[in-house]
Amino acid sequence: MDAKEIYEEWQKATNLPDYLKDQLNELGKDEKWIEDAFGQDINFGTAGMRGRLEPGTNRINLFTVGRVTEGLARLIEENGEEAKKRGVVISFDSRYHSREFAEHAARVLGAHDIHVYLFDDLRPTPELSYAVRHLHAFAGINITASHNAKQYNGYKVYGEDGAQMAPEHADRLFSYAQKVTDIFGVKAAPVKELRANGTLQLIGEDVDEDYLNELKQVTVDKDMVKANADKLKIIYTPLHGTGKMLYDRAFRQGGFDNVIPVPSQSIIDPEFPTTIKPNPEYRDVFEPGFKLADKVNANVIIATDPDADRMGAAVRKADGDFQVLTGNQIATLMAYYLLAHLKENGKLSSDYEIVTSVVSSALPFKIAKDFGIKTKHVLTGFKYIGEEVDRMNKAGDAKFLMGFEESYGYLFKPFARDKDAMQGALMFAEVASYYASRGMTVFDGLQEIWKKYGVAYEITKAIEMPGIGGQKKMAELMSKLRGEHLTEINGHKVLKIQDFLKKETIEDGKATPLEGFPESNVLKYFLDDETWVALRPSGTEPVIKAYVGVNKKDIATAEKAAEDYQKALAELLK
Repeated sequence: MDAKEIYEEWQKATNLPDYLKDQLNELGKDEKWIEDAFGQDINFGTAGMRGRLEPGTNRINLFTVGRVTEGLARLIEENGEEAKKRGVVISFDSRYHSREFAEHAARVLGAHDIHVYLFDDLRPTPELSYAVRHLHAFAGINITASHNAKQYNGYKVYGEDGAQMAPEHADRLFSYAQKVTDIFGVKAAPVKELRANGTLQLIGEDVDEDYLNELKQVTVDKDMVKANADKLKIIYTPLHGTGKMLYDRAFRQGGFDNVIPVPSQSIIDPEFPTTIKPNPEYRDVFEPGFKLADKVNANVIIATDPDADRMGAAVRKADGDFQVLTGNQIATLMAYYLLAHLKENGKLSSDYEIVTSVVSSALPFKIAKDFGIKTKHVLTGFKYIGEEVDRMNKAGDAKFLMGFEESYGYLFKPFARDKDAMQGALMFAEVASYYASRGMTVFDGLQEIWKKYGVAYEITKAIEMPGIGGQKKMAELMSKLRGEHLTEINGHKVLKIQDFLKKETIEDGKATPLEGFPESNVLKYFLDDETWVALRPSGTEPVIKAYVGVNKKDIATAEKAAEDYQKALAELLK
């Protein structure tokens, strides 16, 4: 059927909730919307899907959630009765319809006699990751669109290791979902029946206590924190989301009593009324925090995105203004602190390892090399960091120090296997305490690092390619770039290209195998001015992500150079 015919089938459906009927009738007045909403199935990439909260097969709604959950149920059945008994943990965030989707997913799984652990209220994404491992579940589902605008929601699937589901299982899940011919006929058992027979089990405070107990491990120098935490006032914002559930207990047990929440952003509100997009990389989300910080004389602001897997921060500069730090800068500060602490206490050994993605800053690795420890690059996605943790544990050849991604994701203790903003917040507070113990601000600390190791600066931009033809355009552009083997970008010579899809390195016109990575649609270029750039189509959004990392003598020069490179990439991808 074409898009119009599928749209008409939806109009005939008898089990559409009233809000979806109203949207269908209103939005259906636009032929272009019909083509986009019904012209294809929503993309299932990076172990999940994300889209606008609207009717349609290319949208997030009760029925696309039901179909994908049916796919998961069939995957679990394929793995036998033990997998069904181990079951699935389900969590959700503060967005519109998140609770509804979570309960519906539980009902679909329950109809297959698959045990479900459903959180009684919204919880941070990393707690879901922890809970899958803690409860020995077969899988996890998280209903969230992370840091996207209010019009969006999403669905992520986790494997038994607590990381986002591995590609081979995720692909099989999606293939099962695509075999669902009647999207309105997916069976969902009544909640009352599932509660009565014990198939649906609510969880909450019991898991909270265990997760919070694990968070106690994150702090590495409790005596230093105890001696200096009272010198700090930390402003915290959960950006209307799940961080509110646990932040107070997490900070207090970590020794940080002077944590002041931003009142307007501590309201659980799916409208995200204080910001257009609740993403801690954007300065505007910190505006209410800036005002509160000036009022109470605080120098540090910590923000977690609505599902509390990403953590951002702003720190006061000498001129009194605040600097919003990049994810890479935050990771640099954390890596330096952890290594300095180990060295000062005679605990540094060469088998410690820092793990990060191929599109993250090179500066923490430069610091790691100076301290004589190991480093490891992996593909983008925290599941790959989790895989490296498993590998080093089995091989016994390294000790995990930290993992990070430029997209504001950090992990220090792998009891969770996804980026953990609660861990990140605690570690950043400890970093602030460390610099306070030296009579310095965090911004002073960053300048100190730059003076010693040079200035690295990175920018990531999402080049949008929306609409039904967006995925095709992205594929064509990446294919064209692979065929061209660019020799120059922004007036600078390309010295080396890493192609993670073909798994080859091109240097001086010759291709050699690129080993140690699974296939991934990523191109990375190394240039003659120590700049690197990378291009990666998103698995869940119609965007190509463009990454730039520069090394310059000072931050002003670095920022301008990075922007110039981004303009060149935007022109290249037109």
